Amino acid sequence: MATLADVAREAGVSKATASRALMRPDMVATDTLERVRAAAERLGFQANRAARALTTGRTGMVGLIVPTLANPFFAPLVLGAQRAAEETDSHLLVAVSEYSAEREEALAARLSQQVDGLVMVAPVGEDAALREQARRRPLVLVDRRVGRLPAVVLDTASGTSELVGHLLELGHRTLGYVSGPPGSWADERRREAIARRTEEGGGRLRVLGPLPPTFDAGIAVAGELPGEVTAVIAYNSFLALGVLHGLTAAGVRVPGRVSLAAADGLTALGATTPGVTALDVPVEEAGALAVTRLLEVGAGVRRTVSTRLPTRLRVRESTAPPG
Repeated sequence: MATLADVAREAGVSKATASRALMRPDMVATDTLERVRAAAERLGFQANRAARALTTGRTGMVGLIVPTLANPFFAPLVLGAQRAAEETDSHLLVAVSEYSAEREEALAARLSQQVDGLVMVAPVGEDAALREQARRRPLVLVDRRVGRLPAVVLDTASGTSELVGHLLELGHRTLGYVSGPPGSWADERRREAIARRTEEGGGRLRVLGPLPPTFDAGIAVAGELPGEVTAVIAYNSFLALGVLHGLTAAGVRVPGRVSLAAADGLTALGATTPGVTALDVPVEEAGALAVTRLLEVGAGVRRTVSTRLPTRLRVRESTAPPG
């Protein structure tokens, strides 16, 4: 295994210069930095991260806390975060809070001792707890706003409002919203946007849930829809698939009797029969941007910034005028 001395010899520099080039690249000339990095790559040398942490105060690790891995929403987000971390020579540590505020806080405290900063996705903790985390380590929130803390928000609230407008234009007047998950900041914004747009359009809204993001929950709620509801919006694509299956199994025609739409299209909603109207949500982009913002905050490039990523409505065969 190659050592730092081997890299220094290969690059024609002292061991101290090689160490600075790998640990503190801002302290060496560009041509020297390039020679040392090229030598390290040829020899397969990996700088010891513990030594780097002692030298620079930085671990090269980024923490990511998500509430669950059962929801298809979070898989592309983790991939996006990992891609952004790799592009900056950082490593990603992922932890799952299971929608528990206590577990989320404990995970954040533990990870804060090992990482340069935290990305917390749809956190369920109190605002005060999140502000305290931000005082300890750089922090970026995803799908949650707390004052001026850095955040990346997927604008599914505006997207679901657009979905409501689409359904009202088709002639639907009593809409159902299958809500969740419990305690979700983003879902509260979606409910508010849906209720406001429905009222403005002269319609009525029936809210069901909150429910977990599962196929089985969708099947169950399909049998509980109020009779006057002619169009349903599910907050999650797994739920939407379950609702579609439950309605079809019960002999309820979609879209003949009930139109169906989803607040994300992260499963194969275009491949169902009928294809389900849904929002295209840039989840992978959100994960990558959150890590980028975190590293910028940690480097002092940014202090507070909030980015809102828009969604796009994709109309398919599951929504039509009421039967």
